[in-house]
Amino acid sequence: MEKQMRSSPYKWVVLATFMFINLTIQMLWISYAPISLWAAEFYGVSDLKIGLLAMSFMIAFIPLSVPISWSIDTWGVHKSVGLGAAMMGIFGLLRGFAGQSYTLVLLTTFGLAASQPFLLNSWTSVPAKWFPSNQRATAVGLVTLGNLIGTALGMVLTPILVENGMAINTVQLLYGAIAALSALLFILFYRDSPKVAVETEEEEGRALVLDGLKNALTCRPFWYTLAVAFVGLGIFNGITTWIESIIRPRGFAPTDAGTLGALMIAGGLFGAIIIPALSDRKGERQKYLYVALLGALPGLAGLTFATNAGLLFASAFVMGFFLVSALPIAMQYAAEITAPTPEGTSNGLIQLFGQGAVVFVYVMDALKTQDGSFTPSLLVAMGFILAGAIFVTQMKDAKRS
Repeated sequence: MEKQMRSSPYKWVVLATFMFINLTIQMLWISYAPISLWAAEFYGVSDLKIGLLAMSFMIAFIPLSVPISWSIDTWGVHKSVGLGAAMMGIFGLLRGFAGQSYTLVLLTTFGLAASQPFLLNSWTSVPAKWFPSNQRATAVGLVTLGNLIGTALGMVLTPILVENGMAINTVQLLYGAIAALSALLFILFYRDSPKVAVETEEEEGRALVLDGLKNALTCRPFWYTLAVAFVGLGIFNGITTWIESIIRPRGFAPTDAGTLGALMIAGGLFGAIIIPALSDRKGERQKYLYVALLGALPGLAGLTFATNAGLLFASAFVMGFFLVSALPIAMQYAAEITAPTPEGTSNGLIQLFGQGAVVFVYVMDALKTQDGSFTPSLLVAMGFILAGAIFVTQMKDAKRS
């Protein structure tokens, strides 16, 4: 019976509905980044205030992450994430109806930001219920894939739609309608767990939420994992938030920013599938975290200095391929080394530290040169990646039965 449940096709329905809501929240998060100049003119505000729309997601994440992780571990994914999905659909539509009022757009964006932790903090909880342990990093990688597709769509579609005459508030209403549809599908079709547990022996030893939190925070390798998440997500969020501003001083247009972001995400799509799958197959995490971080360095260097479009776009693809793949591997590594801490707790702490890197997004803007160049902050980002690789030296693989 257990073997049949492991091969049950319904786990893919569960994963697909979960991927869809993660896809749509990313569209809503990043949609202003590739059109920051146009959006600033549309709302009559500065570039920094447009950047705040993306940064609000990271700001809201910090106080909400731990209590939302508690709700996921206590009430289950269906109830907790269903609430977050419903909030996403409601506030997504309301932002579309906000018109040209920046104040209303900012308020509804914070409503969207409050829904995001429900979705991000359950990335490892869903695979833990539906997938055997040797497929979980792959499943988390697929969720990452959905997340990246949403970011790519927001990057590419937004400048195209606006350039072709669609008002910015109408674009947001369209994205809000997609979010509402994804929320409805999740609520209707998601199930918290199969009738027969995938690996029942693992469920018997689950720690209580508070005990699990204490257990995770007393595990030294877990702190190194949090540091790696801070580095990886900080750099990724920083570049995606300021992507149009980063390449503007080199003479590139908002549509180029959309293409650049899409290629970075496209690389991430392949990386999030290939590298976690290799990690699962070999049963190794540390080695593939090295590959992910060090492989991202050449791409980041090209993104920093390239003035030729071909080299710039190729560098974005390479950086995305390697950097994005680190997150699903790190999440599954954390779940393994902190067992029996609930997955929602370890996942939530990783996302918390990653989103806490919003400070780096602010630093990137502060380090701009007088002509608007982001080169100093991108050089700092390279140093952070090297520091992350040093942290990985302390992250030995967990023993797996």
